[in-house]
Amino acid sequence: MLTQPTARILEPADLDAALAVLDSDPVANAFVTSRVTIAGLDPWRLGGEMWGWYSGTRLTSLCYAGANLVPICATPEAVSAFADRARRAGRRCSSIVGPAEATADLWARLEPYWGPAREVRTRQPLMSTRALPADVAPDPLVRRVRRNEMEVIMPACVAMFTEEVGISPMAGDGGLLYQARVAELVSAGRAFARIEDGEVVFKAEIGAVTRHTCQIQGVWVAPSHRGRGLSETGMAAVLHYALRDVAPVASLYVNDFNAPARAAYHRVGFTEVGAFMSVLF
Repeated sequence: MLTQPTARILEPADLDAALAVLDSDPVANAFVTSRVTIAGLDPWRLGGEMWGWYSGTRLTSLCYAGANLVPICATPEAVSAFADRARRAGRRCSSIVGPAEATADLWARLEPYWGPAREVRTRQPLMSTRALPADVAPDPLVRRVRRNEMEVIMPACVAMFTEEVGISPMAGDGGLLYQARVAELVSAGRAFARIEDGEVVFKAEIGAVTRHTCQIQGVWVAPSHRGRGLSETGMAAVLHYALRDVAPVASLYVNDFNAPARAAYHRVGFTEVGAFMSVLF
C-alpha cells in the first residue's frame, strides 16, 4: 500500500477513484471524464495513459497523457511529478491543455526540454450555463447535420480548425482521423449547422459529454456572414439541443483575445467559471 506521495500509471482497478477526482470539477474535467466514462483506464482503449498522484493512500490528482497532456485537479506537488514523468517519456502530445494555473506550472517545467512551442495561449476563459437564453431567440434554421451531409460540413470544419489552431487538420494522415471524428459527431446527432444553398453558414458541435455537463466546440460562422448576429442565434439554438437532450450544464472555453466570441457567449447566458491554458506544438 502506498504511504508516501508518489505518481504512477493508473490501472482499470483505479477507475472509481479516478472518476471521483474527475467529478470534483465536472465542468473543467469534461473532456477527460467523457473519455474515461467510455473507455475506462485501459491505455489502448483510452488512447493514452492516465497518471495518478497519491498523497498517502488517496488519489488526489490526475494527468491524461495522450494526444493532449492534461493536468487534472493537479496540486503543485503533482505537477512536479507529472512534469518529471513527461520529461523522461519525451513529448508525444500535440498540445498541453488544462486549467490555467496547473498548465502554466507544467509548461514552465517542460519548456526547457520540449520548447519552443508553436503557440502559447495563456488564458482561455472557461464558461458554462444551465439556462436557456432569455433574450436571444434560437435560429430556427440551425439543425442537426445529417449523415449524408459530410461533404457539406467538412469544408467548414476544416476552415474552423485551421483558423482556430493555425494548422490544417488534413496534414499528416490526410485528415483521416479528423474526418472520422467529425463523422462520429454527426452520427451521434451532436453536430449542428445552418446550411443555405449547400453552404454552411453557422456550425457547432457538442464534443465531450458526461452525466454532469457537455462541452460545445467548433463554433464557426462563415466569413461572408459574420457581423449579422448568427453566432448568437446559432448558439442559442445549439443550447436548446444541449440542455434539452444531452446534459444539465453546457460549457465551452474561448480565447481571451476573441472579444466578439466572448461577447456573444455572454449574451446567450454563459458566465466565466474558470480559465484554461493551451500550449500548441
